[in-house]
Amino acid sequence: MGNSPAALERYLQFSGSLSGGVLTAKERELIALAVAEANSCDDCLAAHTALGKMAGLSVDQIRDARGGSAVDSKTDALVRFARTLVSERGHVRDADISELKDHGYTDGHVAEVVANVAINIFTNYFNHVAETEVDFPAAEKLQHVGACESCAE
Repeated sequence: MGNSPAALERYLQFSGSLSGGVLTAKERELIALAVAEANSCDDCLAAHTALGKMAGLSVDQIRDARGGSAVDSKTDALVRFARTLVSERGHVRDADISELKDHGYTDGHVAEVVANVAINIFTNYFNHVAETEVDFPAAEKLQHVGACESCAE
């Protein structure tokens, strides 16, 4: 990213702005983990596992977010909405937004979830293109329950 001062500057500005938004550091890390898992970004999974722990997430919360869920209903709604944004390429249903709002999130939260998903997709894709070497301890592989073609390794 350093090869493009414009890309780096905008990324840092965008990331910095989001850190001062309505979503907590824990919520931003949960989103980053859910998006990184959806996009199979090993570098981001490693980084956000470490950053998530630093933000106060437990090992179980990190694992659950990577799987697209959470134990408590409010966080579960947030993580599932983020994963839906990724899987549906932003084409969410009114019901998806309503469910998030039913758990106490506002239009501001919705906007920031979209923004956080977008910046994480950017870094996931950038790491794929750049073939970034993972410089954090690697995130553990998730154990998938059941068999499905897209989950087979």
